[in-house]
Amino acid sequence: MPVVSPVNVAVVGLGYWGPNLVRNLWDTEGAHMGAVCDPNRRALGPIARRYPSIRAVESYEELLADEEIDAVAIATPVHTHFEMARAALHAGKHVFVEKPMAARSEDCRELIALADERSLVLMPGHTFLYSPPVRKIKELLEAGELGELFFATFSRVNLGIHQSDVSVVRDLGPHDFSMLLYWLGQPTFVRAIGRDAVGSGQLDVAFIDLGLANGALVHMELSWLAPTKLRRTVLVGSGKMVVYEDTSSEQVRVFDRGVEVMEPQSFGEYQLSYRSGDVTSPRLDAQEPLRLELEDFVTCVREGTEPLSSKKVGLDVVRIIEAAETSLQFHGSPVALDTPSGDRRRNDRRRNKGGMPNLETWPAVS
Repeated sequence: MPVVSPVNVAVVGLGYWGPNLVRNLWDTEGAHMGAVCDPNRRALGPIARRYPSIRAVESYEELLADEEIDAVAIATPVHTHFEMARAALHAGKHVFVEKPMAARSEDCRELIALADERSLVLMPGHTFLYSPPVRKIKELLEAGELGELFFATFSRVNLGIHQSDVSVVRDLGPHDFSMLLYWLGQPTFVRAIGRDAVGSGQLDVAFIDLGLANGALVHMELSWLAPTKLRRTVLVGSGKMVVYEDTSSEQVRVFDRGVEVMEPQSFGEYQLSYRSGDVTSPRLDAQEPLRLELEDFVTCVREGTEPLSSKKVGLDVVRIIEAAETSLQFHGSPVALDTPSGDRRRNDRRRNKGGMPNLETWPAVS
């Protein structure tokens, strides 16, 4: 239910990301940092010294029993997200949970049903949806600046850190999956190949292809094995092209470039005209995405509304992850989304006229 007074928030998990949540919530209007929770007493010490007014507890159960806590922000390992978020919702707390929302889409649906039943905010932490460059590109797409989208590429690679509990698909993929959903909507199919190159027990490189309803193609490159850190996205349309590099001083560049088919002057003539216009870099707001994200969470708790990083986005990201993992199991076969999951026939590998795989007889996730 909506909260009129300041939202009393507790941050759970003080490893790598939790202290960033504490720092931003401390300065977020409409929020009150009521408590922090971590079973490791040594993790509580630095927060207690920096913010002596924040109550520090080791027991999650004790925290959930505190009726003064309105909401929890969960920054714990992925395999704990479902159980901890479910317990908080059962305790009547609004929930912000770091991505992915849960390990399985089935668990996401259970959390969504529980949040809806109790009129509680359930928000996955897809921070990139609040990034000024990402939102600027959304504006360009909605304004039709790019024209018809032909294809997009996403590169998210670096050297390390190898995760012991999740593959590179689950570690790096949610960033780009959430942006894809925000910009372009739900893909129609997913196919993936990957390998555990160094023998760590987890895939450390993956290449993922996704198809969109309008025929546009998307290619994603994810790796923990690259000589340099690269965060680069390219969107190519019939009107303009956009390059987004998160680590660049000019994060968004718009290229007024393209190719057009010239009207044939004689039978059999076929010519292309290449356009090479200006390159512009739009002005971007200098705001921290995490701050904007947490402000949205607090506002939604206070007003009873749905955040931009909605629970449906959280579910759809996990569904794409599952589709990629299913494709990996079927040696790179395309996996249809929104098709009954019992349909596992694989006898028809023909393509349709647009070059897309015939998805009616391929593995599917629902």
